[in-house]
Amino acid sequence: DLIVGARRGSPLAVGYGPNENYLGSDSYALKSMTNKITYLEDNEFCIIKKDEVEFYDAEGKKVNKKILELSKDDQNYDKGDYKHFMAKEIDEQPTTIKNCVNEYIDKVNNTINIFNFPWKRDDINSILLIGCGTAYHSCLMAKYWLEQFTSVDVNVDIASEFRYRKNRFKKDCLYIFISQSGETADTYAALDLCKKNNVKTCSIVNVVESSIARDSDLVLPIYCGPEIGVASTKAYLGMLVAQLVLAKHWDKENKLNITFEDIKSIPNLVKESLKCENEILKIAKGISKKNDIYFIGRGLDYALAAEGALKLKEISYLHAEALAAGELKHGTLALIEDGTPVIVTASQVHLLDKTTSNVQEVKARGAFVIAVGDKNSHKLEKIADQFIRLPSAHEILSTIISIIPLQFIAYHVAKLNGESIDQPRNLAKSVTVE
Repeated sequence: DLIVGARRGSPLAVGYGPNENYLGSDSYALKSMTNKITYLEDNEFCIIKKDEVEFYDAEGKKVNKKILELSKDDQNYDKGDYKHFMAKEIDEQPTTIKNCVNEYIDKVNNTINIFNFPWKRDDINSILLIGCGTAYHSCLMAKYWLEQFTSVDVNVDIASEFRYRKNRFKKDCLYIFISQSGETADTYAALDLCKKNNVKTCSIVNVVESSIARDSDLVLPIYCGPEIGVASTKAYLGMLVAQLVLAKHWDKENKLNITFEDIKSIPNLVKESLKCENEILKIAKGISKKNDIYFIGRGLDYALAAEGALKLKEISYLHAEALAAGELKHGTLALIEDGTPVIVTASQVHLLDKTTSNVQEVKARGAFVIAVGDKNSHKLEKIADQFIRLPSAHEILSTIISIIPLQFIAYHVAKLNGESIDQPRNLAKSVTVE
């Protein structure tokens, strides 16, 4: 009837119940049992009995800890009539993105609700976006947006790489950390390193009680609610929208050429894009038994390709690879043969001719091309073997909604192959260890 828990590095949380208490990695691990949570800090330990919990610091001195109360809606989250959480979470995206947009856009005054932003734009001369996996892919997208309207250097780093090289920390750089759970071990360690060097830190997370959120100077939640499926869907879109809102907040001259009405239209565009599912079912049958699938794109579409490939490989276990389309000639074109699936997105009109040229290259080697675009992509539609048409929108929004068919492809290929979609082998939802 006794548990002793200690934290060093990986997150640790205590949950409180009636005549019983729990120990787990984070709030998601405990939410089915309780909505009352306390997080331990590094080098703290706890002594847990069924009716009592005591906390101590590294010297053994007793400390008082705050009990956080989580939303009861999160606690009761289940699959409903869906076979998998991933299917439910794909379908929830219009609602969750609407929640995110509503939290950040003042519809009356057409302003961004980030009133607690602690720095002036002139105080920031460079930006570094840091994340892992899906969060890293969202950073690649945001880099393009931030570069469009600012003269500051914008870079992206993988958290696990950032930690192990010589960093020149800059007081005028804003370090932005992206994590769905807010407990990603490498991302948290990178944040901790930044905090020790007294630089500006901001986090974009789904769990506002998380370690990364608690230790950042500024937190921008994505308001997507719990995400259970290991393959992130609605949280990825939430990360994109939150970063787009941050870009819009800074873009006083509107060099992005995106309006508040455009941002407010994202939930409806996502809802319209979900209608492509029946079309995807036919496509999934054609590629479910293939060994290699390639995703290509240019600019923003390359960042999208990286996320699409990750979705497919992590739940279907098929080899999927993303490439900047112009890099095909530098090696990978040798792997294209008759019937090789190549999935291409073309959300940016100014790059359409170049992308179409790359598609012609793979077609000439026998590739089976699946293209995603809108009414402006007619050149690509003519030569693709299958074309998925999405609603027309601003280029930035087109790239955001283009992930929907890629999510469906991953889901339905894995489902056809009978794989464990919500809990793929060797993977965890919150990567809380290195």
